[in-house]
Amino acid sequence: MMASMTAPSSEARVPPPPPNHSTDDRVVDGRAVLRGALAALAVIVPVTILRAVLDHEMARFDDSGWVYPLFLLILVGYAVGGAVAARVAPDAPLSNGALAGLGALVLWIPIRVVIWAVREDNRGLFSGHKAALAPGQLFGGLVIAAGLGMLGASLGPKLRRRRQS
Repeated sequence: MMASMTAPSSEARVPPPPPNHSTDDRVVDGRAVLRGALAALAVIVPVTILRAVLDHEMARFDDSGWVYPLFLLILVGYAVGGAVAARVAPDAPLSNGALAGLGALVLWIPIRVVIWAVREDNRGLFSGHKAALAPGQLFGGLVIAAGLGMLGASLGPKLRRRRQS
């Protein structure tokens, strides 16, 4: 009876070795994300400041023709950030491009708060009629920034290769 109750082999109890991760296996490159976010801000900040100046000087800025080209330039800024991040981290371009777009938005928020504080136009920051940073707009901005960062990361290398050939 004792012979049938043998202990399980020691090999079955030994856990598998942990995967060997080197520092080169990282998907996210912080340097690439930061460079992409700063490149996006190099486009977004001047456009945002121009928009604030035009809005202050014009009686009905929201009804003017300036709204759409300025909005498109901001979208281009997020794509530029994604393209820069993809160039710095070509092994994971989409991840780094999306994070560069998100990083640009996160870094832009304090700048937007300063613009809001300087303008003093009786608008609430997060609430009230025409809030400067409405929660729904922030969420939409996060989605757009990530998506356009990925788009820029995807298109940037293709456009560069086309120019080189």
